[in-house]
Amino acid sequence: MVKKTFSIIFICFFTFLCVLSPITASAYEVTGLDITAKAGMLISLDTEEILYENNINQKVYPASITKIMTAVLMLESDKWNPQAKVKINKACLDVVLGTGLSVSLLEEGEELTQLDLLYTVLLSSYGDCTYLAAETFGGSYENFVKMMNDKAKELGLTGTHYSNPVGLHEEETYTTVKDTYILAKHALQFEYFKKVTSASRYKITTTKGTTRTLSTTNFLIDKNTNYWYQYASGVKTGFTEAAGRCLVSTASYNGYNYMCILFGCTDSPSKRYDFYESKELYRWAFNNFSYKEVADSDEPVCEIPVELSMDTDFVPLYFKKPFVTILPNGADQSTLVVKKNFKSETVDAPIKKGDVLGQAEIYYAEKKIGKVDLVAGNDVEKSELLAIARAFKNFFTSGYMKIVYIVLIIAVLIFIFLCFYLNRGRKKRKVKYIPYDKNDK
Repeated sequence: MVKKTFSIIFICFFTFLCVLSPITASAYEVTGLDITAKAGMLISLDTEEILYENNINQKVYPASITKIMTAVLMLESDKWNPQAKVKINKACLDVVLGTGLSVSLLEEGEELTQLDLLYTVLLSSYGDCTYLAAETFGGSYENFVKMMNDKAKELGLTGTHYSNPVGLHEEETYTTVKDTYILAKHALQFEYFKKVTSASRYKITTTKGTTRTLSTTNFLIDKNTNYWYQYASGVKTGFTEAAGRCLVSTASYNGYNYMCILFGCTDSPSKRYDFYESKELYRWAFNNFSYKEVADSDEPVCEIPVELSMDTDFVPLYFKKPFVTILPNGADQSTLVVKKNFKSETVDAPIKKGDVLGQAEIYYAEKKIGKVDLVAGNDVEKSELLAIARAFKNFFTSGYMKIVYIVLIIAVLIFIFLCFYLNRGRKKRKVKYIPYDKNDK
């Protein structure tokens, strides 16, 4: 009775706390900037907090952003050897004819290292070299495309499909902003990928003595352009008429790290909107947002009722780790809402300190901005006596025993009925008296 009373009080109190705080939002309105991109996202690489989003699950054409997947398969391949040589062949030169793809102008028979090949794919986005990479690491273009789709499935890219390794416009080559983030984040785990996509220039020398200086297509990291942004690095550009201007980039400043993904930016001869808008989104984030510790792990968040313990009726719950997120500089932290989500209404002893017993969901501006595991603050011993009592209770209230009870009741009713029926047949018969006649002998 005591446990039940405290449980009701606790639930009511926690619900009251949640209702007091208004729920707010976590993807914010970009002020002072018109974004032409048809789809895009600015996300923190530290907390995965989305500051800006637009159509992140909508189908888009990736153009040369496709080459991120090509590079991933190169780097994950057993054949990857930065110093191993690959030879330019006629097939990779012929396949790009008439496609409009940028080409390296390398000649048939020239050899370059696999590392040089990676630079030609990512830095200068050469179509012929990308087809060479597909053939080298996939055995054939067709098999390499299959590998690309298999990898997309493995990474959980549910809105992505490839029909070529270079990003030529085809209806069956498409992706989403959200999938591109997952892919780019995966690619950035490779040091070679980070190094190549952060370079603005790179010199290659083939076995025929040809020396060529490659230049990045990403003007954010090129000091020789008007779009250079000192805090930017990587990742990949893309363009077709159907896709528009596309850019995946990252930027870091003062301990803050972001990724910006824009698809379908306006294509203009006088202005590169993909670079301009990415740069402005980074400035907006760096100037208007900062880390906030929403909750620490030193104070209990709430309690949960405990069963099978003689020592206590409740165990305190703590955040497993401090929860830090990115919020507007002027955000009122008192408007944050913490909602508990227990695995069950009560928990059975024994409990070990640190056991995960639920989760706390953190809300700001009507959107969940994160979640943290709730863990037990102390050990709770199990009472064997209470465990045995529960076992007896469960046994006698189980579905099996309910069937037994029903059978017994039916048997008793049948027995009563039979007894009644048999006793009714054994009642004494009434004998009619006939007077004796003396003359009757």
